[in-house]
Amino acid sequence: MKQVLVVSATEAEAAAVPADLPVLICGVGKVASATALTKALARWPGDEMPLVVNVGTAGALRPGLTGLWFPSSVCNHEMNTALIEAMGFSLRARYEVPEGDGSVLATGDVFVTDPALRDRLAVGAHLVDMEGFAVAHVCAEFAAPLRIVKHISDEADERALSWPERVAESAAQLGGWLRENIRADVLG
Repeated sequence: MKQVLVVSATEAEAAAVPADLPVLICGVGKVASATALTKALARWPGDEMPLVVNVGTAGALRPGLTGLWFPSSVCNHEMNTALIEAMGFSLRARYEVPEGDGSVLATGDVFVTDPALRDRLAVGAHLVDMEGFAVAHVCAEFAAPLRIVKHISDEADERALSWPERVAESAAQLGGWLRENIRADVLG
């Protein structure tokens, strides 16, 4: 039986996670999510790390994107990698995620509501969130397998401010996916 840890930024996004799956509410943003997941994995019992399933909402960076997404890679859109590497430091600004759908998730501590920023990010990514990269980084450090599942809640523009009214639908979709795809793996 495979061990699983569901990681979500907020209780609202995790509202429909099946009750028999362990959930870590990590908080909003890269620092909070990295800190919470590091503490959880450092205390994880046994030698085998759980499958970490990061569920949550994301903004669509391109027109017409809706529904559930399973990013194949995640990048830190706030990291100025080229300049820092030019100073002689090695950085990791992107992680590959197995079993993805080919999409790219951009992560930053900015809640994207500006269409100009959205359009800049859309050049290299499909979705934007505030935790995925940090979760991927911690999983890489602990050699924990990772899946990222995001539900599009907004178009990363001024309508993103209606997130509180839209999160319940995202939570329902994420919970349904977990019931159908993860719960059976864990329980059976």
